[in-house]
Amino acid sequence: MKKIINTIVCCLTLLIFVSCVNDIYATEPPSQSVVSVSGTLPVIYIDTENHQPIISKEEYLNATYWLDPMNAEGIEALGTKDEPLPLQIRGRGHSSWKGAKKPYKIKLGQKTSIMGMPKNKHWALLKPTENTIAGLQLGHIMNMAWTPSFRPVEVVLNGDYIGLYFLTETIRIDENRVNIYKQQDQETNPDLISGGWLVEVDNYRDECQITIPENSKWNLTLRYHFPENLSNPQLQWLTNEFKAINAAIYSKDKTSTDWEGYIDIESMARFFILQEVMDNPDGFHGSFYLHKDMGDNSKWIVGPIWDLVCYNREKTDYTFKMKVHYGITPHWIGEIIQYDSFCQSVKSVWDNIYPDRLSEIYDYIDETVLPLAEAWEKDCERWSEDPTQTAQLRADRIKNALGRNIEWFNYHLPVSKDASILSIQGAATVTPIKVFTLHGIYLGEYKNVTDAIHNLKKGIYIINHKKVIIK
Repeated sequence: MKKIINTIVCCLTLLIFVSCVNDIYATEPPSQSVVSVSGTLPVIYIDTENHQPIISKEEYLNATYWLDPMNAEGIEALGTKDEPLPLQIRGRGHSSWKGAKKPYKIKLGQKTSIMGMPKNKHWALLKPTENTIAGLQLGHIMNMAWTPSFRPVEVVLNGDYIGLYFLTETIRIDENRVNIYKQQDQETNPDLISGGWLVEVDNYRDECQITIPENSKWNLTLRYHFPENLSNPQLQWLTNEFKAINAAIYSKDKTSTDWEGYIDIESMARFFILQEVMDNPDGFHGSFYLHKDMGDNSKWIVGPIWDLVCYNREKTDYTFKMKVHYGITPHWIGEIIQYDSFCQSVKSVWDNIYPDRLSEIYDYIDETVLPLAEAWEKDCERWSEDPTQTAQLRADRIKNALGRNIEWFNYHLPVSKDASILSIQGAATVTPIKVFTLHGIYLGEYKNVTDAIHNLKKGIYIINHKKVIIK
């Protein structure tokens, strides 16, 4: 029996080791293909040293590249086939790294402007989705502090066409990206460690992390991206800072304003709205970034946005409350949505973008997605994916999802239980009058207040976004 148990333990240990290794290293490079570029987009040609396969997310390979604009208007060539430019390349991502088509992280030999995007060394080659197109444009529409830009390209790696990618700005502290003071590694001066931070609420075990109890049921894990190597004073400051933020957010007094002393409330409202419009269940448990500049009055700004998905379903509640196919722990938002100040900020931001600014997204999607038709067809052929997933279908799908989510949210703006309760007189003057229960159940649409409250039982209702008590 003891030998059997030892054998089982050894097997489990081996499986865990292999699983960890596979998350960092690809088991094998992608197979070669006879599919060629579509000729409709700029092409990046990358050759690794000795044509080594890219199998690691940790170790860069030396490589060269050149960009052929393929006659695209306004796009400048970079390097040539005979005189390519230097770069380094490695894998990136978590679940996306496990697919046949891999995403990549690239580091150029020097800061370079690519396809009109500001100069930088650091970029990502992401697998293309209509969700990325819509989500990042929503970040620009909503005037978030900084939102990554991207350009569609086709990629040839070591002579092999590997399909359509989005060349994307990565999240870094830089004058052209997250433009804040950049704190130094191993800083010990207490006057210089309260700003220059870029952190991510994470759901993967990784290096450069701190973990604190969020509540009695789960922990909050943060990965610090900048600075990367912390001194003891830096580590202690960051830990104490987020313990204080967490305590303020979890205050039993939801009229307290303590949490607003740490976090910029409007940036949190914009982030929340974007996650709801996208119906992105990952929004408050992974790729949830915050950054803080130097200064006596500086607060944590929520963002930039990253890794957006759209679940494309009928919304019946706020996204962070709805079930998904995997277990998640939404951090903070369940507490923050109870504060009236947050709800008022959400309404203020929403009133500024709905409907005019948000309506811009539909034309943008068509203008960006539809020209990718031939490249997406080639990409599907290269990776043996469903050829019926055309650019037109992708554009229509995301537009329909966004339209549905936007209208749902417009009738379900959050209202705190601590908001001022209005008497019905003068509570709603907008036509038509829309009535919901306090739990968001739609009761109907009426021409005037009299009709709206007719036959309503005693209780609290939401009438045209205002909390109303019927006595």
